[in-house]
Amino acid sequence: MTKQLTYIDLFAGCGGLSLGLHQAGWKGLFAIEKSPDAFKTLEYNLINQKNHFEWPKWLPQNHHDINDVLSKYSQNLGKLKGKVTMIAGGPPCQGFSMAGKRNEYDLRNDLINSYIDFVKAVEPKIIFFENVKGFTMKFKKNKEKGIAYSSIVTQKLDDAGYFVKGQLVNFGEYGVPQKRTRFILVGIKKDLKKASQEKVETFFSQLEANKFDFLKTKGLSPETNLQDAISDLFKKNGLKPTPDSPNFESGIYGKEKNNYQKLMREGIDNKIPNSHRFPKHSALILKRFEDILAVTHNRRNLDLSKEVRERFNIKKHTVIPLNGLDKSPTITTLPDDYIHYEEPRILTVREYARIQSFPDWYIFQGKYTTGGKRRTQEVPRYTQIGNAIPPLFSEQAGSILKQLV
Repeated sequence: MTKQLTYIDLFAGCGGLSLGLHQAGWKGLFAIEKSPDAFKTLEYNLINQKNHFEWPKWLPQNHHDINDVLSKYSQNLGKLKGKVTMIAGGPPCQGFSMAGKRNEYDLRNDLINSYIDFVKAVEPKIIFFENVKGFTMKFKKNKEKGIAYSSIVTQKLDDAGYFVKGQLVNFGEYGVPQKRTRFILVGIKKDLKKASQEKVETFFSQLEANKFDFLKTKGLSPETNLQDAISDLFKKNGLKPTPDSPNFESGIYGKEKNNYQKLMREGIDNKIPNSHRFPKHSALILKRFEDILAVTHNRRNLDLSKEVRERFNIKKHTVIPLNGLDKSPTITTLPDDYIHYEEPRILTVREYARIQSFPDWYIFQGKYTTGGKRRTQEVPRYTQIGNAIPPLFSEQAGSILKQLV
């Protein structure tokens, strides 16, 4: 009988990492996520639909702040010491994000220390950590001037008793239709019989070597592009009232055009994709989008040039007309940053989910979007997806992580 591999998902978001680990044969114990919206999505899909977690009685099945769990349930966590195979997840570190203003003093960066405290409390056999690309860049103002924060964290985990290895990984090389580079760190407890620095360091080469066979089993290619991902979701396919949004319209499915779409639509028998609600663009915006697509057909997946901005009087921070024949750029939490490659509109939530490799049966909870001051308190559907780890990548990582224990 194969020993059950268990893990705890910290900063779990809407469940992208957990979904991939579920598909790779791991069993979740519980997940820590602060946002009520994101937790509702994870709960609906992975707890209620897939029965993926063996949730402990001592922890309310709800959204939690990691620091509250560390302080309120320290005794319960202590009883798990040495009994959990893996702690996974990555703290939200907006202070290191390349998409926004990088700020090493952003308070959210302190959540890394909470992650490390959690590791020390539970002492899992292995750790899997994901963070933004900027996490590896050097800061000039911190105490360890010129040292990348990733190096500081690597040292802290080494001090906590783990052999660790961190590396930048582009998820787009693993079949995800998006160029998305993230910092991945894996570790193994030094006092385990099989533990060695070499074993940890081979994780990345094994991940790379395995991707072709993995994708082949699913009929996929590493080169899957944006058109491959969403060309069955055109607005021109037809419209129906949006089931969960009165006064909005959703698209209906077109024909499956490739194996990626077939995989995403597995088990779906309804005509209307979940969360495929179209925004209500004004006639003025529609015309502007049409004109922008017309003048940028040779310059896609890049922010608008100064010339185009001046021509259309656009002052917005980022506007990227997409290229259907290439992978999408890294999608952020703001859908207004992108224009669909063929239709004059922004992307729908479901198209966002496809780009992140969430299957269509994965149902998103909460508001579609929000604005103003509410942005800091609410995590609507677009934001949940933009923050997630693509399940197609985390499934591959989960398969290789099994070999560490």
